[in-house]
Amino acid sequence: QVQLVESGGGLVQAGGSLRLSCAASGRTFSNYAMGWFRLAPGKEREFVAAISWSGGKSGGNTYYADSVKGRFTISRANAKNTVYLQMNSLKPEDTAVYYCAADRTVNFYSDYDEYDYWGQGTQVTVSS
Repeated sequence: QVQLVESGGGLVQAGGSLRLSCAASGRTFSNYAMGWFRLAPGKEREFVAAISWSGGKSGGNTYYADSVKGRFTISRANAKNTVYLQMNSLKPEDTAVYYCAADRTVNFYSDYDEYDYWGQGTQVTVSS
């Protein structure tokens, strides 16, 4: 079992930055692929970014939605059982609840059905 707790959301002006954190319970965090998804009112849940398991090492392969590529960066700190999402050049259309997700086996990182564990979400609001 893995429990995920997101933090770092808030209200920011367009062009600003936020860093989301997702703290995970468990001893084998490095064996889990981690993803970020978002849900905006009236829209479908959307893939944002993911990072593969890293087997105890830092890093991992990273994947991004086209809409955030070049603006968002996902990273993981296995010693802290934490995954981060650095969000720069934020736009009003980035406004959503952001969810952290985890799973040991992920074949399609952008598919939310691949992830068994989810956090409660953190609200990000970008004002124009």
